[in-house]
Amino acid sequence: MENFAIIDLGSNSVRLEINQINDDASYQPILEVKEVVRLSENMGPEMTLKRPAIDRTINALLGFKAHFDQLPNLNVKAVATAATRNALNQADFLAEVKEKTGIELEVITGQQEAHYDYLGVVNSLPVVNGIIMDTGGASTELVLIQNGEEINLISIPQGAVTLTEAKLDTDMPTASQLYAVSEELNTIFNDIWWLHRATNLPIIALGGSNRTLAKMKRRSDPNSKNWDNIHGFHMLNSEVKKAFETILSSNLEERKAIPGLSKDRADIIIGGLTPAMMLMRRLNSDRMIFSKRGVRFGVLHERLNELRNDGKRKEHAPHLN
Repeated sequence: MENFAIIDLGSNSVRLEINQINDDASYQPILEVKEVVRLSENMGPEMTLKRPAIDRTINALLGFKAHFDQLPNLNVKAVATAATRNALNQADFLAEVKEKTGIELEVITGQQEAHYDYLGVVNSLPVVNGIIMDTGGASTELVLIQNGEEINLISIPQGAVTLTEAKLDTDMPTASQLYAVSEELNTIFNDIWWLHRATNLPIIALGGSNRTLAKMKRRSDPNSKNWDNIHGFHMLNSEVKKAFETILSSNLEERKAIPGLSKDRADIIIGGLTPAMMLMRRLNSDRMIFSKRGVRFGVLHERLNELRNDGKRKEHAPHLN
């Protein structure tokens, strides 16, 4: 038996997930915790992590450590994504985290992040053809799936926090600001040579900003129970547009009051949703399918596969007399 703790340090939030993995490579979830740390906040053109964001992150990691530090047979895998991999003071940040928390962060590439998203989705949803879109705080990952296989993937350096800080008013973005964001995203999408192969395919949406659409839809239904349970939930193109229009027509305080929209995300939600809206229009996708299984679930399944393969190797190892 192994206690497997996964830490996913993103640009906006950091999450901890602990699973108990049994000897037969089955598993049981033990704990899931999230803290909003805004690690990419105010990185600016100098691309450095700033002191308040670093302190928030280290405090959150110390809190996480208290959850798993005394567990037996502990294995910790801590990954850091866009904010950390883009930071010019990355080495100093990693060293400080290690010194103050004992946690060794592994900075994964955008391609690795996209691959983990793929593993998380295909191991939890019956997806045959589609395009995964994981919009984070400082990057967006895209993965084209055909016949259940990962065909193409890419990570683009724009996300909810970076787009908002660079171009959008956090209260009520102007038409010219929204146009500037749309033009930048169009330019990025134009350079992805394989993107047209996803035309008419559903978007499998990951990331807190994208999942907000599903939570809003679920909360608007008076008959909905367990409204936060959105894994596998579908929304039609028209429903997605209606939810985005509601957000666009609201100022910051009004957005904080929208059921299903987290107050912590209200200031960056327009920047966070614009990539998905642009992609849905470009690909003429008729629906979004929402997933709560991304990077962390991908990391878990990577570990399960390692253990299964190790078991097979032991089964077939030669016996010496």
